[in-house]
Amino acid sequence: MDEELKCPVCGSLFKDPILLPCSHNVCFICARNIIVQTPEGETPPHNRVSGNSDYDYLDMDKMSMYSETDSGYGSYTPCLKSPNGVRVFPPTLVHRHCSITCPLCHRSVSLDERGLRGFPRNRLLEAIVSRYQQSRSVNVKCQLCDRNPVDATVMCEQCDVFYCTPCQQRCHPSRGPLAKHRLVPPTQSPTAGGQQMPAATVRIQGTCADHDTENFSMYCINCKTPVCMKCLEGGKHGSHDVKPLATMWKQHKCQLSQALNGVSDKAKDAKEFLVQLKNMLQQIQENGVEFEACLVAQCDALIEALTRQKAKLLTKVTKEREYKLKVVRDQITHCTMKLRQTTGMMEYCLEVIKENDPSGFLQISDALIKRVTSSQDQWVKGALEPKVGPEFDLTLNTDPLLQTILQLDFIQSKAESAMVPPAPLLQLEKCCTRNNSATLAWRVTGPPGSPIEGYILELDDGNGGQYREVYVGKETVCTVDGLHFNSSYNARVKAYNSTGLGPYSKTVLITLRFLNPSLRFIQSWLTDLKMPLFLSDLATLSSSAVAWFTFDPTSAHRDIVLTNENQTVSCNSYDDRVVLGTAAFSKGVHYWELMVDRYDNHPDPAFGVARINTMKDMMLGKDDKAWAMYVDNNRSWFMHNNSHTNRAEGGISKGATVGILLDLNKHALTFFINKEQHGPVAFENMEGVFMPAVSINRNVQVTLLTGMEVPKNIKQQ
Repeated sequence: MDEELKCPVCGSLFKDPILLPCSHNVCFICARNIIVQTPEGETPPHNRVSGNSDYDYLDMDKMSMYSETDSGYGSYTPCLKSPNGVRVFPPTLVHRHCSITCPLCHRSVSLDERGLRGFPRNRLLEAIVSRYQQSRSVNVKCQLCDRNPVDATVMCEQCDVFYCTPCQQRCHPSRGPLAKHRLVPPTQSPTAGGQQMPAATVRIQGTCADHDTENFSMYCINCKTPVCMKCLEGGKHGSHDVKPLATMWKQHKCQLSQALNGVSDKAKDAKEFLVQLKNMLQQIQENGVEFEACLVAQCDALIEALTRQKAKLLTKVTKEREYKLKVVRDQITHCTMKLRQTTGMMEYCLEVIKENDPSGFLQISDALIKRVTSSQDQWVKGALEPKVGPEFDLTLNTDPLLQTILQLDFIQSKAESAMVPPAPLLQLEKCCTRNNSATLAWRVTGPPGSPIEGYILELDDGNGGQYREVYVGKETVCTVDGLHFNSSYNARVKAYNSTGLGPYSKTVLITLRFLNPSLRFIQSWLTDLKMPLFLSDLATLSSSAVAWFTFDPTSAHRDIVLTNENQTVSCNSYDDRVVLGTAAFSKGVHYWELMVDRYDNHPDPAFGVARINTMKDMMLGKDDKAWAMYVDNNRSWFMHNNSHTNRAEGGISKGATVGILLDLNKHALTFFINKEQHGPVAFENMEGVFMPAVSINRNVQVTLLTGMEVPKNIKQQ
């Protein structure tokens, strides 16, 4: 439990701990040491600290000047370092624009006008640390031992005398007139060690930080914090859901206790598992030595012809033994570390449950419940099972004649006859791509006795990065959606069974290109003839980097109506509704147009690009996931995150075309009306994956035109 009670900055037991918004704790003095000034503030020259001079702590009166809206990191050079390796910044006498960064999770938070006083004091943790220090320091000696007094085990509250066990049985028996005396452990005595011990039954009433004269009486469900009545009457919690403090206290204690029961059971199983692993070490050692002796005896009987082969077989046995030993040792190390962490956390949680301060408990109970639940989840199925067995099921066949001696090798017993599956074979003739999707097929021709339970398909990130699993299951055909246009992916697959994972297949390169609509009938025709379009054929037929796509009915708002093979869009609502395209762009230069088929009553359609999770029930560009130009019959504006910029004269009418140029090489988005650039470059610093998008109402109908080269007469500003 020591690690739970030590400050992450100074490495010592907490002293006057405060609770940060991230639920981590830090000493009050340490918190003052790691405060930094944000770039918006300015430190007076006479207050700067030189590299070889001492510095004073921040004055709390000056902390009240901090602004709640400031955030960021300072640019000071750290001159201190704690025992835990956390860099400590020397405080300076600043007046505003200060923030503090949690040394554990590195989450930053700005200080308001109250400074560090705005963070609640963790009185519960402070009480646990105090009790923990006293339990380690109290060492009361027996007062009735004649020579060399030993440590006292009990103390009589009526007699006010400390006894060891023999003296208590001899001088203070639990019978007669002494039977009614109350014997307590010496650490619970109010006079132990000459110090006044805190009573376990005293309840510390929490006081509201915003209203010093009010005690906590309710618990805010929205903010997950105790509040007083003034906070509810006129404060920020007035409209929040609240419950009585005592009710939530009992409820959270019950939840934490239930979670601890589960972790306790896992810890008990882990202890038994450690005993099993340690016994297995001895068994593996003994079985290995015995097997080596038998092997040497057999090999020596085969004279000179077995000499070289004997050394090879011995090497295999040694490797098998070392492998088993290494696996078991690794399991012991891993399980011991997890068990030590779990035990420390359990001890800390049990101390927290003993506390009678509802508000202090509720300040940290949510975080503790999540930690305990997460700790229980780490003991997944199979975590407490040995990965190897102690037996060496290897049989040496000595029956073959002398001429076969050099081919001698171990054969597996029936208990381990099952082998890992062989590498699957990707069937290129059944693999194909379409827009941002790729379909992969494979097969396995495994030997008998190697059952297959499933397959794992992996793709890289399209830029030569790490592989990631995209499918796990029993099927031998998988379609992967959401891939990037004009990108190449490496694909591989492997099989698995109860024995383990098999080797990977050969890697296949997949190139995503969009098929020209004029060639789609070829793909359909070949499919009807059970002759799918090969990856190589697809690359040949659509070698151009120009994108062909349509509107996506699966991503469209329910009021959107798609016709003309999903190329024409209209709307049933007077409100603006959004529909996306089927393409997803992350690189390259792309251009497409939208022709205005119908334009009534001067609405404001919006054209542009968006993330796949943009809002569909409002004008495009209202949220931070869309970049658009909305336009009427006279003028236009650019809009992103509901911010309107760059008003430009000139609008649209029936028959007009709106062009969108997405240049991801320059990370820019530009708009055109009737082939002429409209306004300046609309948006820059475009990073990520973008999909074509448009928002219209029932007064507009547009048709999508794709597969277009960037017009040569277009000159960007």
